[in-house]
Parts: sequence; structure tokens; C-alpha cells
Amino acid sequence: MSKIKQKEINVSSETGTLKRLLVHSPDSGLGKVVPSKAQDWLFEDIVHLDTIRRKEYDYYTKLLLYFLDPEKIKGRLSKIDDPKNKRNFYKPGHKDFHASDKVIELQLLLSQILEQEHIRIKLIASVCAIENCSYETQQRLLGYEPDQLAKIFISGTHNENEMIFPPIPNFIFTRDIGITINEFILLNKPAKKARTREALLSKYIFFNHPFFAAYKNNIIELPDLQHHFLLPKEAEDHKVTLEGGDVMVVSKDHLLVGVSERTSWDAAYQTIKVLFDRKVVKKITIVKIPRKRDYMHIDTVFTQVKKNVWVMLGIFSDKSVKHLDGDSIQKTLGIVQKSKDDKLKIIQFNSKNVDKPVYFESLEELLIDISTKDLGCKEKEVKIILSGNDEFPYDVREQWTDSCNLLAIKEGVVLGYDRNDKTVEAFEAAGFKTVKVEDLIHELEAGKIETKDITDTLVLMPSAELSRARGGFHCMSMPLLRDND
Repeated sequence: MSKIKQKEINVSSETGTLKRLLVHSPDSGLGKVVPSKAQDWLFEDIVHLDTIRRKEYDYYTKLLLYFLDPEKIKGRLSKIDDPKNKRNFYKPGHKDFHASDKVIELQLLLSQILEQEHIRIKLIASVCAIENCSYETQQRLLGYEPDQLAKIFISGTHNENEMIFPPIPNFIFTRDIGITINEFILLNKPAKKARTREALLSKYIFFNHPFFAAYKNNIIELPDLQHHFLLPKEAEDHKVTLEGGDVMVVSKDHLLVGVSERTSWDAAYQTIKVLFDRKVVKKITIVKIPRKRDYMHIDTVFTQVKKNVWVMLGIFSDKSVKHLDGDSIQKTLGIVQKSKDDKLKIIQFNSKNVDKPVYFESLEELLIDISTKDLGCKEKEVKIILSGNDEFPYDVREQWTDSCNLLAIKEGVVLGYDRNDKTVEAFEAAGFKTVKVEDLIHELEAGKIETKDITDTLVLMPSAELSRARGGFHCMSMPLLRDND
């Protein structure tokens, strides 16, 4: 994969037509998550690997290729999916892998940088250090070919019988390794130990692969607090931890940063400092959500569908936050009963006047403000689609299975899980078409429809196993290039 040309990394919206992104196909490590380690490895359940690949994630790959790189797939689908070809088109280490430079596989990039001996030696030493490997294991790893070594670094194994170190099953959630902000890439600092190796591998890829060479000076790492290593255990909340699911680029000048279970206040502070100092954006809004596993990142409670359309969990709406449905007693008690940690806080800073931040009471209020002031929509046209159609218990059930974690593949065309029935109803009530991905792919392959003609559509993706991993398609994507629609 060759060096990219200037200005081929640029993301300044959440809904502009997607042109290039980073993904990672489910690897064998997902099939080695055991119940006793699932929570340590940030999984709520164990998944069936063959199903998650063939019957779910493969559809994601197909759809991305039809939209972003159709020459790789259109007219070839029957051959690609012929059982005798054993899914080789979808396997990063195989000679028949699609190797798209639009739908870019992280494992392929990793294997390519490992072809450089000095990188291979450094990365083996680094991985062995964080995984506490023996010197003998480190020497043995030097004997593997780049493709094999890349697989080991990600899945933890070189065959089905021996595990060298734990897998990193969360690597499929490429959103969290970094975020593209205009022509800059902000790297993550994971909160959980299970993701340490992900951050290391990603850092080596971004700083060493020729694909990103033109942007080397635009890669931003957040500094830790001074003397952070001296902080006592009870002060761990003050660590600088940041994950990409807590960062949204809503316009060229405006960034949202979540403070959540995974991203700290100190990281939010460092992000504001470094991005304002480097003039990357002009406005940054901090969205502090309750620190709960239910939410994890801000993109689990809201994402953008169009400039004037958002999907959101109803408890962050005006009606819920301001207790508009209750009587005067309920309103008073509702305001004071929430604990300090559970309360939503939204603070907006402008680089020209950081001493005068703007506050928002509800998430709905912020989203309407973004659509009207940043994106030029008329307020009466802004729509907020609510998870589970705002019906209890479907609202929280479907948020848990990522009803709000949608990926806009272009303005108004989003990918979501088929299991969230009430949210689907809410989309249809808002004027959106819904289509099963299998049917859409069949129509695209048959030439009955072109991607350019698809508008205002929620594409329903199979999700029996993928949803167990606790992440939707917004999580499973790191956009590198979007059109400025």
C-alpha cells in the first residue's frame, strides 16, 4: 500500500460521504474469549466466531466496498462468496484478500510495517515488555514472517493450540484507537489495561506506515499529567485516558469530547489545550455523561444521522433532564435526587474566549444548537430520533444493543442493528426507509440501484453475535476521509 497524497486524510463532519476508513475484521482472538476473562477483556459475553464473521461482519465489509471501493466487489460477488473460496476475500493474511485502500484493514498495515527489520525488533520488544514475556518467547517471535507476526500480535496465537499472550478482541472497535479531526489524527490513551497493546500497535502503524507519512507531523498524542506516575491508586481518576468513541467531529471548527467511563476530565482538559494551541478547531464542547458501563462512550448514547437529524437516548432529552412531564414536586425532587456523578454536564469552550464557556442543560439542546448554528439548519427542521421510540423498557434495552451507535456512510444513510425494533419504528415514523443489508447488497450487485441514489435510509445489519461485543458500527469504524458535503 503506497503513500497517500496530501489532503486524503480529512474528516470535518459525522455525516459527509465516507471515502476512506480503518477497520479490523474479527480475528481468531474473538473466538478465544472465555467466560472467566470476558469482563477483563471488556466483553459482556462470549461470541461465536464463525457466525460473527460469515453471517454478520462480512456484510459490513461488502456494504463498505460497494459504497467506497465498488471495483473490488461489484460483479464479482458470486465468485467471492463461493464456498470453495473459503472466505479468502475477507481474510487479511490471504493472497486473495481484497486489500482495499479505501476500506483499510489494520492487520494488513501492521504486517506491512513489520517488513522493516528495525520496526519488527522494536515492536516485538515493546509487546513482550507490556505482556511480561520471557526472553525465550521474545527471541522466538523474531523468527516469524510479518503476516504471521501481525496475526500473533492481534490474536495472541500463531495456531489453534498455543496462546502466547491474551488476544485483543476490542481491536474490531477501530474508532477507539484514534480520531481524524480535519487533517490531524488524535491518538487514544486507553482507560483499560486490556487495550494497552491496541494503543501500542496503532501508534506504530500511524508513525511508521508510508500511508500516513505525509501526516506524521499532524499526529497528536496527549501528554500525561506531570508526575502522573506518583499519583496514588485512589487518584486514578486523574489519569489522562481518552478513547475515540468519546470524540465527534461535528463540523470543521467544532469538536465534541465526552467525559465518561473511559475518558477522563484531565484528558478533556489536555485535548482542549493541545487542539486550541495547534489551531485544529475553534470550538470544543465537553459532554460529561454518567460514568456507567451502560454508556461507556458518548457515541453509545447519541450519533448523527443527517445535519438536522440525530438519534439519542431519551433520558438526555429536554423533557427528561428538565422533568417537564412531572408535577412541581417531581420537578423539584428530580433536580436534587441525582448524584453528582450521574448528572449530565455540557460545557462549551471557544478558542477566542475560553474564559466565558457556554453551558447547556440537556443533550437535545446541544444537538439542536449544533444543527442550527454550526450546520445552518432551521430549528423547526431538526429531528431527534429516540432509542426504543422512547418507550420503557425498550429505550434502555435497545441502547444497550447500540441503537444509538450508528455509522453514517453518507448524509442520511446509516448502518444499525436489525434487533432494535422500536428504534426502527422511530426511524420509519421520522420518514426514513429501512432495508435489510442482504436485500440492499442483492440490489446493488444486480444493478437495480446505485449507491448515489440511496437517501434517508437505515440499513439493518444482522447482529445476534456482534451486539454481544458491546459496540455498533460507529465503534467499528475510524473514518480517515469524508467529503465536505
